[in-house]
Amino acid sequence: MLLQTALVALSATVVSAVTPLEIRGTGFVDPKTGNKFQIAGMAYQPGGAAAYEPETSGGDPLSDVETCKRDAALMQMMGINAIRVYNLSPDLNHDECASVFNAAGMYMMIDVNSPLVGEALTSFEPWTSYYAAYLNRTFAIVEAFSNYPNTLLFFSGNEVINDIPSAEFAPRYIRAVTRDLKNYIKNNIKRKIPVGYSAADVRDVLWDTWNYLTCTIEDEEDNMSQADLFALNSYSWCGPKATFQSSSYDKLVEGLKSSPVPIFFSEYGCNTPQPRLWNEVQSIYGSEMTDVFDGGVVYEWTEEKNNYGIVQIEEGVVSLLGDYGRLSAQYEKIDWEAIQSVKGSDDHPRAPVCRPSLVQEKGFDNNFTIPDVPPGAQRLIDNGIPNAPSGKLVDISNWDVTLEVRDANGDAITGLKVVPLPNDEFNWYGKNELKAGNTEQNNSNDSSDDSSNDSTADESNGESQEEPNAAMAVQPLMLAAALPLLAMVFA
Repeated sequence: MLLQTALVALSATVVSAVTPLEIRGTGFVDPKTGNKFQIAGMAYQPGGAAAYEPETSGGDPLSDVETCKRDAALMQMMGINAIRVYNLSPDLNHDECASVFNAAGMYMMIDVNSPLVGEALTSFEPWTSYYAAYLNRTFAIVEAFSNYPNTLLFFSGNEVINDIPSAEFAPRYIRAVTRDLKNYIKNNIKRKIPVGYSAADVRDVLWDTWNYLTCTIEDEEDNMSQADLFALNSYSWCGPKATFQSSSYDKLVEGLKSSPVPIFFSEYGCNTPQPRLWNEVQSIYGSEMTDVFDGGVVYEWTEEKNNYGIVQIEEGVVSLLGDYGRLSAQYEKIDWEAIQSVKGSDDHPRAPVCRPSLVQEKGFDNNFTIPDVPPGAQRLIDNGIPNAPSGKLVDISNWDVTLEVRDANGDAITGLKVVPLPNDEFNWYGKNELKAGNTEQNNSNDSSDDSSNDSTADESNGESQEEPNAAMAVQPLMLAAALPLLAMVFA
């Protein structure tokens, strides 16, 4: 009876696998350990932006638990510790999927916008898209995901600024939305969840975008319009011959080393020429970058028309592509325990004061008078939205993957499951020891063309863009996790 009680208690504790992280200095820090978190993330939007039709399809990427179990298990085996999800409906229930990714040790980065009309800030004439109903929808996303401990952050915008023309007015409105979201969280949400921006790595506007969004406005209370973090969608490491220097990663590190807020890649993974070898992974998590960058998010999980996926879905069957195995092999080389044990610090460079002289490019917005809250929105910020959605972690009765998965040779992979991690643990390579079958793929899309330009930047596309086919037993892992609890029960 005591053993049964202990195992029931264990099943309850593994639901809350991760600790909510906090921003300290320029890093995401675990408040219990003081360790700085390095993001090993995956862009997760099956079907792409075009597939987001919640009113007709009745779903979004985090609304079907069987799909989430399948994808979480495959990501867990790779070592993914966070997902970025672009388009979500606040009207759907995400409890089961959030619980699955949470138990698998993965945080969630949530975009508050969508590609539908009225659900995003526009690049041109942004004042036409900045109104109370739009903000109500962004606040609903915050409400829907704020109770999950694995919600890491919210993005107030994604690639709203892409060039000088789009930078004429949009920057001040991005700061306005950031301010409104941060004030809403301050007034209505139980914990402080950071809000930041995902920028296109277009060098003509990158530096001014970073400076504009992270500087401090004099006399602004609590710097509420300042981005809590700055991320970039970068596709400049291209081909097998690319290096830290030829990719211009060295220039990114040099240019962003004085950042007052955390910096990371919100997308990376140039796909020209093929195959992608993912050599940049060693730099992103190596000594050249970890003092400035907090990791990155691979673009992307599922194969779409732009050919960036690492798995392919056809008629409900997932097949691993060559990128899955090559990326996993790069993660396997990294000493994750060492990287994730570096202590965080409260120290950070002082943010510059927002002044017109901070902006260098002609035509880029240098007006730091942030737009007023639109009519009707302040009441929402002060008191909360009506009929706010509310998520919570729930028990998952079965962690087995029920959907069909095939390896790179088309052979079925059996025995897949999510391995729930102990409390306060997040994922890295090796924590799910199940095997993904053969991850080497032979097809024409993976042929390398050494004559291609290996280090030419691929402009940010964004959402704007030899193992056996059997699973290893996980009972020893579960028993190891249960031993401390059993000891307390029988003491």
